[in-house]
Amino acid sequence: MCSITSSSKMPEGIKRFVDIEDKLQSRSNIPLLPLETSSRRHLSISIGTSLVTITCCYGLSPLMAWAEEKSDDKEENDNGVIGAVKSLFDPNEKTKSGKVLPKAYLKSAREVVKTLRESLNEAPDDNAKFRRTADAAKESIREYLGSWRGNQTIAQEESYAALVKAVRSLANFYSKAGPSAPLPGEVKSEILDYLNTAEEFL
Repeated sequence: MCSITSSSKMPEGIKRFVDIEDKLQSRSNIPLLPLETSSRRHLSISIGTSLVTITCCYGLSPLMAWAEEKSDDKEENDNGVIGAVKSLFDPNEKTKSGKVLPKAYLKSAREVVKTLRESLNEAPDDNAKFRRTADAAKESIREYLGSWRGNQTIAQEESYAALVKAVRSLANFYSKAGPSAPLPGEVKSEILDYLNTAEEFL
């Protein structure tokens, strides 16, 4: 702090007071300013260094790992979507035995196995329900044979051969015993075995 009044014009008491004040001010400021400035600068540098260290060591690494995980997840999702689309438009499907066959064939063959098995296992005493399951089996067999009989794509397949045997066994029995004859246990068991064999290859 400096005096705004000339020392020559001041009264002696005031001049002495101002001199003492100036000395006290100068004594308090001179040693403090460099120390204060140095301490602040040191504190700023320390905090800045700590922030950089924390960011580099603890901040960026998780962020980079998180970004990599997100990228991997996105690739997996993309691959899953692409695979689903390809599967949707792919006319073929891999069977339990590892063979690749037309989806339409597999769907039709599985329907025959399902409906014919239900018909064979249905108790004949419930006539209405028995007729429903029998009609569903006949319809699925008709569609299956109409679509795939003589088709060279599946002619040599085990599932096709087994289903043809099941249908032939059923037809042979009814052609001899009549359409209303009850199916003997032996014939039923034979047909179910054919269905199980076909299912193993679907």
